[in-house]
Amino acid sequence: MRILLVEDEDRIASFMASGLSAEGHAVERASTAHDAVGMSAAHVYDLILLDLVLPDGGGRDVLRTIRARDTEVPIIIVTALGETDDKVELLDLGADDYLVKPIAFAELAARVRAACRHGQQSSRMLETAELSLDVRTRIATHAGHSADLPSREFSLLEYLMRHPGQVLTRQQILDTVWGFGFESASNIVDVYVGYLRRKLDRHGKPSVIETVRGAGYRVRP
Repeated sequence: MRILLVEDEDRIASFMASGLSAEGHAVERASTAHDAVGMSAAHVYDLILLDLVLPDGGGRDVLRTIRARDTEVPIIIVTALGETDDKVELLDLGADDYLVKPIAFAELAARVRAACRHGQQSSRMLETAELSLDVRTRIATHAGHSADLPSREFSLLEYLMRHPGQVLTRQQILDTVWGFGFESASNIVDVYVGYLRRKLDRHGKPSVIETVRGAGYRVRP
């Protein structure tokens, strides 16, 4: 999973990031509310871990801002504030879970795994307009025509379909589908988009994947 960790204390952030990285997750850190809002808008994350007390603002405002544009990404609050009223308020604002500091890493890891399972179970069939993707069988269907996708084509289409209408840059796609550090000058994204179009596009129908010139790719919602 690609995780955004919003935490201003270096020691705590290092503890959490190291443990989650060892579990196989890709962790990126924001230490301010401003950075958290900007990074969550610029990149696509599978999970956000959000501290409430930040040097330039409150985590509640960050939560409201993210939820206003993204209702799907799981957000787990990690904070020293543990009153019941705080928990209720934050869950009502759109948080998915709540952990009170100090935390045991085993519990954090379990909550992250639970959020991952919930996300997978809630979206086994992805659908946008005339395009659908069964994430269990890796079969994509467009305008009545189906294709069984190999792993990389499946991962690319799944990533696009989990963010319908959102323009995803080539770098975002490279980082998520091919992994961080992949050569950004490569045209591999364009090549695989071409593979998907040849398999799924139908004559007289709009392409399953739209090119947004100078920006990236998207599927229509």
